[in-house]
Amino acid sequence: MTASELARELVAVAVEAAASRFGEDIVVLDVSERLAFTDIFVFVTANSERNVIAIADAVEDALKAVGIPIRRREGYTAGRWILLDFGDFVLHVFHPEERMYYGLERLWADCPVVSLPPQRGGLLVTQGDVAS
Repeated sequence: MTASELARELVAVAVEAAASRFGEDIVVLDVSERLAFTDIFVFVTANSERNVIAIADAVEDALKAVGIPIRRREGYTAGRWILLDFGDFVLHVFHPEERMYYGLERLWADCPVVSLPPQRGGLLVTQGDVAS
């Protein structure tokens, strides 16, 4: 089983919103073979606590605009690692130190990288080096 088309479409909306707020090193992994509760993990780096929060807000607003409510939000107060659970996918926004320390991509390195089409507005998204 692979991630659903709906999950991929929603992730594209989320990635565009994250990139619009200067999210960096965006990695999208299909975890549907390994997890029952979600299809996709999205990892985003932000350069400051304020930027972590701004990216999380932008993603939440973009999905709300297309009728997708958030199921759960964690880490918002500290602004170092915010987890947004939308059901079909879970998005992690990290401060660089937290992303390096926890290394979640390494835990899921055997999962396929999800390729997304170039984003509207010319925003480019990098997939990062999952194995590093």
